[in-house]
Amino acid sequence: MLREDVATSPQLLRRMNVGAVLRYALAAQTFLASEVMAATGLTRSTVLGLCDTLVAQGWIDEVADSREAGQYSKGRPARRYRLRDRAGYIVAVDAGQHTVTAAVADLRGTILARTGHTIDGVQGPVRRTAARGAVDSVLAQADVRPEEVFLVVVGVPAPVDGQGHSPAGHDYWQHMNPGFPAVFDDCGRTMVDNDANLAALAEHARNPGLDSFATLLSGERFGAGLVVDGRLLRGRHGGAGEMRLLDIVQGAGSSEGLGFLAREWAVAASKARTLPPGSALAQLPRAQLSAEAVFAAAAGGDAAAQGIVDRLGERLARVAQILVSLLDVEKVIVAGAIAQAAQPVIDKAAAVLDDVFQPPVPELAASTLGADGVVLGALECGLSMLRDEPLSFAPFRPGVAR
Repeated sequence: MLREDVATSPQLLRRMNVGAVLRYALAAQTFLASEVMAATGLTRSTVLGLCDTLVAQGWIDEVADSREAGQYSKGRPARRYRLRDRAGYIVAVDAGQHTVTAAVADLRGTILARTGHTIDGVQGPVRRTAARGAVDSVLAQADVRPEEVFLVVVGVPAPVDGQGHSPAGHDYWQHMNPGFPAVFDDCGRTMVDNDANLAALAEHARNPGLDSFATLLSGERFGAGLVVDGRLLRGRHGGAGEMRLLDIVQGAGSSEGLGFLAREWAVAASKARTLPPGSALAQLPRAQLSAEAVFAAAAGGDAAAQGIVDRLGERLARVAQILVSLLDVEKVIVAGAIAQAAQPVIDKAAAVLDDVFQPPVPELAASTLGADGVVLGALECGLSMLRDEPLSFAPFRPGVAR
């Protein structure tokens, strides 16, 4: 609880109290002044004054009093308030290697619009243009102006430090993280983070009792978001979840992801003419030999596809065991657009873990968030920042400086 007799400046004390009331409003639906009093320890007059301030600033609205709402029949009616859900907005961007997905949400986290675009090339200028186009599209769909946006959170397939930069000396990382804050300089603040870290935040928000796990993005390349004892691991350069160690660990293979390898191995078998004539994969043009096609064929009993699934499962099992050996995580969540389709691979990997490795071995599971894991994690990151530091943002009001 807060105290009103703290030995501090009146201005600082008032700011602290305004922040406390606003944090309560962000977590509540419609609320009473008395409920804020119970949660904060502030007096009625103080709470009412602070609520008046938040109404004037555009954060909350005063709604029909409790007597009108049928909750009170005697005495002084309690004043009731409600957060203005659209006082500001959070924009989430998943700037993947080949696609960019954007979503805009209100202050409750309700997604108002979502869109996805293919990125035609990996060069920085192309990626910046694609990301801005996706964000402009969702803002237009939701009838939101850039100046109404509090925060843009961008997930990229590269390690990212606390300042939003990726380590120098790696062209791929620089292409993936080409300076997005400048792209959104009219949209409030911009935060850039690693995509696997954001996916891990999304999983943690939906599994609050799960405190030690790895979220493994597994499309083109492996990348892990690592949560240990309830804390997301980052490292000095933001590379705690980079899986480059797989390139040097014997038997682990490489950091190439399940989606990439399934496609490449199927195409290689087609070129080598080693696919049996009756295989479902042999009937497909090489351009259609996607990971999803391989997994679907394996689920249908295709022996050639099952062989690829078995190889992938053995590799995934080794990756999972490396993670549990290093970090003692209890679960590895396979995430990304490929996750649901990759269930046959996960089943094979789980069997390998039980048969080959000594316990403890991690539980394996496919994420239920599908292709939206990074976007949902970016929204969770933005909402968490808002809840932690609400007064660092301000609702847009024409003619009033923010």
